[in-house]
Amino acid sequence: MNVDAVLLDAHSLKILFELQRDARQTVQQISEAVGLSATPCWKRIKEMEAAGVIRGYTAVVDREKVGLMVAAVTEVNLERHSESQVQRFEEAVAASPQIVRCVSATGPADYILTVLVPDMKHYEQFLHETLFKLPGVTHVRSSIVLRDVKSEVALPIEQVPLPSASPGRNRRR
Repeated sequence: MNVDAVLLDAHSLKILFELQRDARQTVQQISEAVGLSATPCWKRIKEMEAAGVIRGYTAVVDREKVGLMVAAVTEVNLERHSESQVQRFEEAVAASPQIVRCVSATGPADYILTVLVPDMKHYEQFLHETLFKLPGVTHVRSSIVLRDVKSEVALPIEQVPLPSASPGRNRRR
């Protein structure tokens, strides 16, 4: 288990499942779905927000319906992996609104980006005006998404193992 992971019990995991299913539910609706009264349910939500388990609430928007017709999965390699170059690159990525996801990865690419733009002309413009100018970039390989087969933002909460009950161990944080 990740050392930064927070131990969650079955009720907390059910709350997370419900929030991911529909974050617009009232605390009363969530409490009924998970089998808790409203006050303990509300307290658990607040605790998970404070602990960073719940990072925020947002609406899921259909990218094509708002005109972002081109999605590109872009692999990027850096010249060097010095701390300063990596930091400058990651700060520049964070500042680019077209880059909606960036992961540092193993394998042939140092970073894998997801880029959303209105059309290919805008993608080419993004490459020349943004990506090729990012600090230390030596190689860029793009794959254009033909269609989204699966695009989930919800985590598979049902796969999270429940902590084993140990004497004196707080199962909920």
